[in-house]
Amino acid sequence: MHLLVCGGTGCKASASDALEDKLTKELEEKSLQDEVQVVKTGCFGFCEKGPIVKVLPDNTFYTQVKPEDAKTIIEEHVIKGRKVERLLYLDPETKMHVTDSKHMGFYKKQIRVALRNCGFINPESIEEAIARDGYAALAKVLTEMTPDQAIQEILDSGLRGRGGGGFPTGLKWKLTAKEKADQKYVVCNADEGDPGAFMDRSILEGDPHSVIEAMAINGYCTGATKGLIYIRAEYPLAITRLKIAIDQAREFGLLGNDILGLGFDFDLEMRYGAGAFVCGEETALIHSMEGERGEPTFKPPFPSVEGYLKKPTNVNNVETYANIPVIFLKGANWFNKIGTEKSKGTKVFALAGKINNVGLIEVPMGTTLREVIYEIGGGIKDGKKFKAVQTGGPSGGCLTEKHLDTPIDFDNLIAVGSMMGSGGMIVMDEDDCMVSMAKFYLEFTVEESCGKCAPCRIGNKRLHEQLELITKGIGSKADLEKLRDLCNVIKDTSLCGLGQTSPNPVLSTIDNFYDEYLAHVEDQKCPAGVCKDLMQYVISHDECVGCTACARVCPVGAIAGERKGPHTIDSAICIKCGACIEKCKFNAISIQ
Repeated sequence: MHLLVCGGTGCKASASDALEDKLTKELEEKSLQDEVQVVKTGCFGFCEKGPIVKVLPDNTFYTQVKPEDAKTIIEEHVIKGRKVERLLYLDPETKMHVTDSKHMGFYKKQIRVALRNCGFINPESIEEAIARDGYAALAKVLTEMTPDQAIQEILDSGLRGRGGGGFPTGLKWKLTAKEKADQKYVVCNADEGDPGAFMDRSILEGDPHSVIEAMAINGYCTGATKGLIYIRAEYPLAITRLKIAIDQAREFGLLGNDILGLGFDFDLEMRYGAGAFVCGEETALIHSMEGERGEPTFKPPFPSVEGYLKKPTNVNNVETYANIPVIFLKGANWFNKIGTEKSKGTKVFALAGKINNVGLIEVPMGTTLREVIYEIGGGIKDGKKFKAVQTGGPSGGCLTEKHLDTPIDFDNLIAVGSMMGSGGMIVMDEDDCMVSMAKFYLEFTVEESCGKCAPCRIGNKRLHEQLELITKGIGSKADLEKLRDLCNVIKDTSLCGLGQTSPNPVLSTIDNFYDEYLAHVEDQKCPAGVCKDLMQYVISHDECVGCTACARVCPVGAIAGERKGPHTIDSAICIKCGACIEKCKFNAISIQ
């Protein structure tokens, strides 16, 4: 019997380490440590219900497990064979407990390819990775295929880069392979910086060997003998597990000189990013690794021709690499039967925001937004009404209810004004202000712009200033057209993808929520009640009993009135902190 305990960052933050220790201690006290193994794994994906414990071989799935539950699991499930019902997932529709994750709505429509080992193996054990076919693809490529044959297999699979651009992976490998140089490099872009995104981090935390194996295959195909993993320094757990995995791969003869005794040399080293979002762009990333400022450069030349240290360099992101070994083991034809005509395979998304099932999901390309939000995501929190979904992080657009049946793939999302991006997906409900949301993403872009080109450095700053005025009710209908024009100029003239896509949240919200913008500039009202400068706190004289609780809690003395008499709020003084609403027991205070 195995007790799989989620050891991803999210569950570790909820005391899964203590839970693992407690389970181990309980087994030792009952002399069961030789019969039952506690295994620390990567992320299961169902972050909303973590920490998670999965029992094998019966596949029982326990959710929201606390360290104090360890004793019960050992005594009831392990020893007596009785499932602990209170820890099982409760289906919100049937109101029945579900014992097996395969029958949970969250997992039913998922196909785990890139995430195939996350939640199943100890990421710090190369033996467990090998037991799940780790490095078998590398052995197959080195012993049975020429570099050209291997590249053709990736081309035939239809795999496109999962970092956001969607460039055909096999074509990128082919371009690097044909270059002649005394040294070539393979780079893994693990500089994941989108707000709310944690796809690459989870793969590295849960299955680092799949990325190492894919990079070695890439090196064989392109003629590179050195690999670099550029990872955010803010990912300490992923860094630790990568270091362990690299050391283990060297020890097993799967990295270094003469891999598998076949005369192929390839080794890896890690480089750390300081948290600059722009370094997700491949030329900025390369400059950062060289010790220069993380600024993009005009292409061509592309990195495949002139990249790291001016040598041919192949750059792919973590999720792209995670797909590579499976393609060689199951075949290009297996892979390209998943997904749509132009977007093959699956896509990993970090599902976040106002949704019941926050977590990491992997679905076939072509799955609709409706399926993701309502069937996998479990719908909107607290029964609220769906308003929008932001795909592609700060570079994407906000899509509405009319877009819910859009099949998710690279081309369909671009056609409706958004993009795939690296896989962030943030859901919003009726309480969100779309003007304020656009301003939030612009704040991020302005902060993260490297400043090299004027359209991004100055244009986005002007965009943000205009949105700031609109959220204060200052502006006119004519300003909205100026806003749209400025967005288009920035898109057309910026140097790199950060600037070229930064106006997307503004353009998509203007297109889809124009009435909300009009309300801000013409009526000086925020329909969602979010923009503080357009809010007014009012006390109903019919409901107010004069208890003075609101006046006592107001930090600026904006509330006046006699005891047992109706009170009033001076809007000129009020800072809209909400303290009065929280304190009032009679629902006498409202926002207008």
